[in-house]
Order: sequence, then C-alpha cells, then structure tokens
Amino acid sequence: MSRPSFQDQLKSRWHAGNSLVCVGLDPDPERFPEQFDQNNSGITAFCKAIVDATAQFACTFKPQIAHFAARGAESALEEIIDHIHVNHPGIPVILDAKRGDIGSTAQHYAAEAFERYDADAVTVNPFLGRDSVQPFLDVKDRGVIILCRTSNPGGAELQARDIDGQPMYLNLAARIANEWNEHGNCALVVGATWPEELAQVRNTVGDMPLLVPGVGAQGGSAKDVVTSGQNADGSGLMINSSRGILYASGDSDFASAAATAARDLRDEINLHRNR
Repeated sequence: MSRPSFQDQLKSRWHAGNSLVCVGLDPDPERFPEQFDQNNSGITAFCKAIVDATAQFACTFKPQIAHFAARGAESALEEIIDHIHVNHPGIPVILDAKRGDIGSTAQHYAAEAFERYDADAVTVNPFLGRDSVQPFLDVKDRGVIILCRTSNPGGAELQARDIDGQPMYLNLAARIANEWNEHGNCALVVGATWPEELAQVRNTVGDMPLLVPGVGAQGGSAKDVVTSGQNADGSGLMINSSRGILYASGDSDFASAAATAARDLRDEINLHRNR
C-alpha cells in the first residue's frame, strides 16, 4: 500500500505531532555504548533504538548515507528505513545524500533513493543545473530537498556571490520556488548558522519547507531559526539535530538520554512558534 506524499506526512507531523525536530541518523560506531558491536548489526541495533526512543518527538528522520556507505553498511540503512516505515508510519524519512549528476546517472541516483532505500525525500545538489535534479522532481509524491545556503563556513564562497544584483542563494531559491516546484515537492536546505539569510530565503519562497541543519554542535540557535524561518502558522521547518541527540549519553541509558534531548529540543522550538 502506498504512503501519503512526503509533503502530506510532513505537514501532519508538524501539526498533529507538534514537532519541527528532524532527528539525524549519523552513526559513528566508535561512539556507541559498549553493548553494541562496531559492525552492521551494531549500527542497525543502535539506530533502531534511537528511532524508537525519539519517534514521538520527531517530524522526520534523516539518515546520512555516507555514515553507512563508508562502512559498507548499506544493508543496515535499508533495514533502518524499513523499520521506520513499519513501526512509525507517518514519520517521513529523508535520505541525506546530496546527489547531483546528469543524464542516466541522475536517474539511477533517484532510483537509489526512492526505490532501493524507499526514502520519502532526498537531499540534492543543484549546481549542475535543473537537468541534474529533474529525475528527482519527476517523482511527484517524494520530496526533493535542494541545497541553498548551507551551514558550513565555506558555503559563502559560492553561495553568496552576486548574480543579477542578489546573492546566488536567493537567486537559486527564487528559481526553485517559481520554476522547479511544479509538483509542489521541493524544499530547501538553509543553515541555522545564518538566521538573517534564512529569513531572506523564507521571504523569497513563501511556505516551502526548509531543512535547517546546524543547531547545537555547529552553533545555531533554535530560537533564531524559528523566529527567522517559520511560516505564519508556526511550521515550515525541519530543524535537524544529529550528534546532540544520538550521543546525549555514551552509556547504557543512551536511548532515554536521546529521547530527553529530542524532547527538550522540541519544547525549546515550540516556545518560539507562532500559534
């Protein structure tokens, strides 16, 4: 049976689930509690435990593919995504892969994300142009989350360059909102470390969802993100936390500590939301 679209699931979690928290799944076996093996089975068990502990506080989960592929743990990734769909239906999964290529290669990357891994959305890199993301855009019920203004310090080297009198990231945001979003399945990545630029992007793209990394370990403020990036109804954001949730404790209480961290972030975010 087919699932609701990424956008429909996300909106439901924003409102019915009362959360804007995106739980990032970036497993690092060297940081696991000692009860877990540092292999595929350990990665699977650890991530499943985190998912089960934090699901009630999450609007989405975001596994980062490099953390699995570097260890040959793609089968673990498949199992974890399936676990989310079966045990926590209605919480969409974003495959954080930042894909971007042309022609048949892009088509294969889209198949990888949406068929092999059965993700509800995938992150993509737009800097090869629209044809490099078109195979993703064509899958109408899945989300295409496009890099716009990233959280890393070096992002400005290209993203802030002037194009037609405005920075590239705003030019790109307007292009995606006005030309690429024909099926209403686009979202943008905008870092928490740039709240003023986040506000500019929000003003440019209207109600389009924004995935916001960089809260916590990278120095971004949940309050600044919400006040700069929320929609009029207090939603519109997927505020990601990975390390702050996954490794809230390195001991046997890791799951309850992760749940507490996710709940605290949700509650902090909700303090600043429009209602």
